[in-house]
Amino acid sequence: MTQLLQGRVAIVTGAGRGLGRSHALELARHGAKVLVNDMGADQPDSPAQAVVDAIRAAGGDALAHGADVTQPQQVEAMVQAAVARWGRVDILVNNAGILRDKTFAKMSLEDFRLVMEVHLMGAVHCTQAVWNAMREQNYGRIVMTTSSSGLYGNFGQANYGAAKMALVGLMQTLALEGERYDVRVNCLAPTAATAMTEGLLDEQALALLTPGSVSPALVALVTENAPTRTILMAGAGSFEQAHITMTRGIHLNGAELSAQALIGRLDEVSDRADETVPATGFDQLRHEIAKAQACETEKL
Repeated sequence: MTQLLQGRVAIVTGAGRGLGRSHALELARHGAKVLVNDMGADQPDSPAQAVVDAIRAAGGDALAHGADVTQPQQVEAMVQAAVARWGRVDILVNNAGILRDKTFAKMSLEDFRLVMEVHLMGAVHCTQAVWNAMREQNYGRIVMTTSSSGLYGNFGQANYGAAKMALVGLMQTLALEGERYDVRVNCLAPTAATAMTEGLLDEQALALLTPGSVSPALVALVTENAPTRTILMAGAGSFEQAHITMTRGIHLNGAELSAQALIGRLDEVSDRADETVPATGFDQLRHEIAKAQACETEKL
């Protein structure tokens, strides 16, 4: 089998168990040198060290690091450890996460902030720590782990869903900013049986949702020919792509420009027949100005 990542250096956060472990092993199988991040990694019998041992036993090169992704100084030290060992960082997989599921009515602000801090700010800290170096070397591949809970919502996951959708917005902008430097940024929306999901699904479903059935999607997002600004979904061996779209909509002006008129035509606004995927956030502005100008032209 061709090794798709020969000589590349990767950091995977939250890589001691579950999806992170699977990602680290799969990256190594394709030739990457892998820093396996997990809290408590400095302990001799830690899950992160077990992943490192497995990679080394298979002939690969790996290093464990216990940085807490919510602590920027620890994240900087983690990145420096990878650079000291291998000279660079080519790939960052922002996978670290936690769950604190409750309905919004019962959720404490502490639990909301904690989930945002780990998922969103953890990814921000790690990405910022590698960003300038990736720009300077004109190469980088970054993956944010999003979720269907963010894209579409899930009951009892307001904190998790908010964090995961925020990562999509972060990815969209960083993909634009990194394009000229060949820094490609994508999102992976996985479904897998992990410690975070085992209480949510029945045994038959869990048996299908192996972390290993997701990790090929991760590799596809970090190769030399990877896409950028893509939301790739993966689970149970199935792969899909999600898009944030904009409908053609309508234009109201003059006496028509009222809430009552809009309410009466919401079915037209929501018609998806001619929807598009905006290239940037400015496409909304351009689309609306074009419709307004076309309406003015029709009056002449």
